[in-house]
Amino acid sequence: MDIKDKWVWVTGASSGIGRAMAVEFSYHGCNLVLLSRNEAELQKTADKCNPNVQLIIRTIDLSSNTSIESAVKSLQDKNTKLDILVNNGGISQRSAAIETQDDVARKIFDINYFGTVYFTKLLLPHMIKNGGAQIAVITSLVGIIGSPKRTSYSASKHALHGYFDSLRAELYSEKIGVTIICPGFIRTNISLSAVTGDGKAQNKMDEKTDQGMDPAKLAKKAVKGIAAGKEEIYIGGKEILAIYLKRFVPAIFSKILRKAKVT
Repeated sequence: MDIKDKWVWVTGASSGIGRAMAVEFSYHGCNLVLLSRNEAELQKTADKCNPNVQLIIRTIDLSSNTSIESAVKSLQDKNTKLDILVNNGGISQRSAAIETQDDVARKIFDINYFGTVYFTKLLLPHMIKNGGAQIAVITSLVGIIGSPKRTSYSASKHALHGYFDSLRAELYSEKIGVTIICPGFIRTNISLSAVTGDGKAQNKMDEKTDQGMDPAKLAKKAVKGIAAGKEEIYIGGKEILAIYLKRFVPAIFSKILRKAKVT
């Protein structure tokens, strides 16, 4: 796909991976719709983007169907084009399952899974009418392997794999493609805002996250893969090997995971 002049919508564009991908797309000549709850941070993202492309900022709360509907209606009223949708918005977790309150687990799913799915479903008729589009979904390494203290987060990311793999098959004839991107440790603020068992933010940077890949490097790989129409991409350091250990020697991988120091 030649992505120059395409319209790219990015959720969670106010920081981290979403911000890095928005900037990368902009310097490929793409026009952007930047979406998140934080308008001030979205403006900071816009300021980092290529000044020669078109930019639209809209606030959205993926935990609220009303907010999602409002954002979609506003953009469709402006006849904003949509060629590539990047579902990146989400929240992480740092708590053992037994310590995680039920409303916290539901919040994680409301944002990561249900909000992402509802937003995508509202846009599908628009994509089909316009002759197709590419959907990119940012999941996680733990959307494939699971990890202690990430139970609900991991489950929400596994659910995205199931949904969007199925959607890809359903809409192949409508020229709707799906690229699932699975990052490992990426140097973002995800661990700072990750929720603990009672729903409060952890407010602490994980060591492995702090030592992770620069999000700009991930963005280059991700944008290249989306443009190529790849179905699944793994991006990170040596932690990506865990996917293959899980696939080919699951018993050995389980022993390694039990002994791993997870914060």
